[in-house]
Amino acid sequence: MSTTHLSRPPATTPGDTSFFGHPKMLASLFSVEMWERFSFYGMQGILLYYMYFTAAEGGLGIDKALAAGLVGAYGGGVYLSTILGAWLADRLFGSEKVLFGSAILIMAGHIGLALVPGIPGLITGLVLVGVGSGGLKANATALVGSLYREKDERRDAGFSIFYMGINAGALIGPLVTGWLQESQGFHWGFGAAAIGMGVGLAIYSVGRKKLPEEANRVHNPLPAAERTKYGLRFAAIAAVIAVLLATGIVNAGNLAMSMAYAAIGASVLYFALIFSSKKVNGTERRRVGAFIPLYIASAAFWALFQQQFTFIAVYSEEKLDRNLFGWEMPAAWVQSINPVFIIIFAGVMAALWTRLGRKQPGSALKFSIGLFVMGLAFLAFIPLAGEGKTPLLALVGILFLFTLAELFLSPIGLSVTTKLAPEAFRTQMVALFFLSVSLGTTLAGLLSGLYNPEDELPYFIGIGGTAMLLAVGLAAASPAIKKLMGGVR
Repeated sequence: MSTTHLSRPPATTPGDTSFFGHPKMLASLFSVEMWERFSFYGMQGILLYYMYFTAAEGGLGIDKALAAGLVGAYGGGVYLSTILGAWLADRLFGSEKVLFGSAILIMAGHIGLALVPGIPGLITGLVLVGVGSGGLKANATALVGSLYREKDERRDAGFSIFYMGINAGALIGPLVTGWLQESQGFHWGFGAAAIGMGVGLAIYSVGRKKLPEEANRVHNPLPAAERTKYGLRFAAIAAVIAVLLATGIVNAGNLAMSMAYAAIGASVLYFALIFSSKKVNGTERRRVGAFIPLYIASAAFWALFQQQFTFIAVYSEEKLDRNLFGWEMPAAWVQSINPVFIIIFAGVMAALWTRLGRKQPGSALKFSIGLFVMGLAFLAFIPLAGEGKTPLLALVGILFLFTLAELFLSPIGLSVTTKLAPEAFRTQMVALFFLSVSLGTTLAGLLSGLYNPEDELPYFIGIGGTAMLLAVGLAAASPAIKKLMGGVR
């Protein structure tokens, strides 16, 4: 067992059960993440429509396939920016301060989308929300992990409860913004997202001082002598990005593919940095090795799951029968179906993992089940292929499969990442998990461009079948992965 893990000071005592059997501070993190997700998913629920709807409909008139790719690239950029948020937390400010600053950026971005018209408002808003969301996500997750000791069997259940808070916000956000978009216009919807983030920021501000001292700890402080060197590196990276954009080498048409390459490159560099670090011991290095197949499975999962915001968003607007007793439901409301199921079943899954304790499946096997069910969800589209409208109930059933898959992989991924993380790279390992989400989300935008409504079967069979084959391979490798984990489940 790693001595560095033994020396990690726990933020709470094992007897702290004041929030549904979990540490009290889980409630504060639950709240800020819920409101951040309200604003994020509320905005994302109408973002694609804002891009490709015509000017007469209040949109920007961007080509539909290009818009879907841009939404995927934006989502990938959000998770890619977790690198910056994690680095700032681990090296300079600590997770709590970065989380608070990120929440302010998010609110400013939503205000930009609401008040600045056209492409300038879109760019300003998405950049601020993207950078802010990346900083908040990695650090909120790391702070939840800090509430539990390494061997605390409540950890997976705690992340499932945290995940339920995420999805409470994800449920309400699209309902509010979708209704406002159709009744008042897109900018009213974006304004509601800004208000939601403002509420979350206010609530969190009241309780942030009650977080444990661990929340402000800088785990791998950057020496003062090296700060100028790193400042120059960041400036050089910013200059390269500016040149690529200004010269058109990176443009709207290839942004999604560029983002995918960036996520892959950043992931390779991060793994190399961790493996080569003298601050990582042998046990920690083997655990990071065990994380690699989980990273690949996670990227594959999110490439399918995040198509809720690309392929399924267009499918819902064009092919879904949304008529309810003579009233047509806003297409954005489809984005709230998955969170409804999460809220219902996240607690059930949390209770199941708690009850099973040491008898529950290992993380790798949970990942494989999640990926298999995700592939099955795409195969479930096959009977619906054709010219007719898809019944709403049929899509609800498919999104139920999405939910089951998500519960087996996403909260478990957050949990196992904090368990496998070396002491010196705690938040940055969480960023690595989100890099897998970044890659998958970007691929979701690219893959959706392959969908042909005139010939749907190859898409559903290819996407779903590939995911199921990867899941079987991961299940077969799970015993070897378990050995590398060195006692972590």
